[in-house]
Amino acid sequence: MIELKDSDALIVVDVQNDFLPGGALAVPNGDQVVPVLNGYIERFVRAKKLSPLPIFATRDWHPPNHCSFQSQGGPWPPHCISGTFGAQFSPDLKLPKETRVISKATDPNREAYSGFDGTDLEQQLRQLGSQRLFIGGLATDYCVLNTVRDACCLGFEVFLLRDAVRAVNLHPSDEQKALDEMQRLGVRFITLHDLT
Repeated sequence: MIELKDSDALIVVDVQNDFLPGGALAVPNGDQVVPVLNGYIERFVRAKKLSPLPIFATRDWHPPNHCSFQSQGGPWPPHCISGTFGAQFSPDLKLPKETRVISKATDPNREAYSGFDGTDLEQQLRQLGSQRLFIGGLATDYCVLNTVRDACCLGFEVFLLRDAVRAVNLHPSDEQKALDEMQRLGVRFITLHDLT
């Protein structure tokens, strides 16, 4: 069992309408992560130590002409355009009002899958004294993988919320490749039942 500490932070990756069923770039079964993530959020809220444990929510916040869009020669349909319904967090995701929102991929000429890429996420975590990061959301093989990879490279201890991630799986083995890489990086896989 894992007891939450003052140096822990929760990072909810890209649980946005466009990545959920009916969205422009829906992740298969992406909506299944929402109730599980709500369980983690509740644990982090309840585990208030010296001060509330920080909760971050990353989001794609693309300009309409983002380089990742097919109209610009990229691989993806237009999605998560800043200010649109598709870019909003799932209405069923129970983020507390203190949640720190990290907007990424805001430069039209630059892709950014990681929550650390071109943002102040690392700086905020350092200021908070965060050492262990609990990461879940969408999608396992893209933004979750890249956020986890950067967190490991920056020296954070990382826990993957294995029951709160889903993959795009453009190729059938993409999810397994992502999980294998995270294990090689020393990431610990946990589920909600592992938290005391």
